[in-house]
Amino acid sequence: MRRLLPDNTRPIRAMCIDVVRPYAGFLKEVALESLWPTRCAVCDAPGELLCTRCAAALPAVDRWRACPLCGAPLGAVQCSECNDVMLAALGREALPFDGCANAVGFNDDTGRIVKTWKDGGERRLVEVMAARMALVAEPSWVAEGPTVTPVPATEAALRRRGFDHGWELARTVAQALDLPLAQLLNRPRASDQRKLGKQERASNIAGRFAARPGMLMPRSALLVDDVCTTGATLFSACDALRAAGVEHIFALTFARVQ
Repeated sequence: MRRLLPDNTRPIRAMCIDVVRPYAGFLKEVALESLWPTRCAVCDAPGELLCTRCAAALPAVDRWRACPLCGAPLGAVQCSECNDVMLAALGREALPFDGCANAVGFNDDTGRIVKTWKDGGERRLVEVMAARMALVAEPSWVAEGPTVTPVPATEAALRRRGFDHGWELARTVAQALDLPLAQLLNRPRASDQRKLGKQERASNIAGRFAARPGMLMPRSALLVDDVCTTGATLFSACDALRAAGVEHIFALTFARVQ
C-alpha cells in the first residue's frame, strides 16, 4: 500500500487565506467592476451610478412650493390635490397622514432610476434614492423619532424581483436619518397596480393592509415608498397604521407623479 506523505503546505495555505480574507470584498468589487463597469442609471455613462450632470438635472421638489400636508409639488398656497373636493371624491374627510414629502418629480429619468434599481439588478441605487429622500424629510418629523417602516411589497413582487425593495429602501432611509426601523404592516393581498387608474387603484388597495399581529406600535411612524402615483397605496397603508394606534404618521417617497 502506498504511504501518503504528510501535507506540509496546509499551514502555508491557511496563512495565505488569512492574508487575503480582509481584501476579499475589495477584490470581488474590482473583478465585478472590470466585467460590468458601473454606469449612470440615466445616461449610461461609465463611472458612477448617477453622474453629476444627471443628478443635477433631476426634477427636485421645492419644499417651499410644495403642499406641507400632501406634498403636492405646487400646492403651498392653494393645493389642488388635498382640498375638500378632491378628498370627497376619494370618500375622505381628511388626509390619513400628518405630512408627506417627495424628493423628486416622476419623469423619464427618475423612472429609469427606480426601474434600474428594482428590476435592472442595480441595487446600489438605493443609496442614491435614500440620500435624496433624507434631504427632504422635515426636521420636525425626525425630531419625533418616528419608526421608519416600508409600504410592504406584495408576494408577487417579491417573487418577481427576488428581494424586498420596500424593506431595503426603508432600511437605508432609517440609516441616513438615524431612526429606528420596523416592519409594521403585513404584505397586501392586492393585485398588481401598475396599469390601474386613480379610482381603480383606490378600490384595489383599500383595506388590504393590516398591522402585523403582536407588533408593539410606535407613537409615530415614517412610512417610506419609492413612488407615489395616485396616493392610494400610501393612504391605505396609513389607514392601517392609524387603526393600529399610531398617532402621528408621516409619508416619504423618492418620486411623485405630478
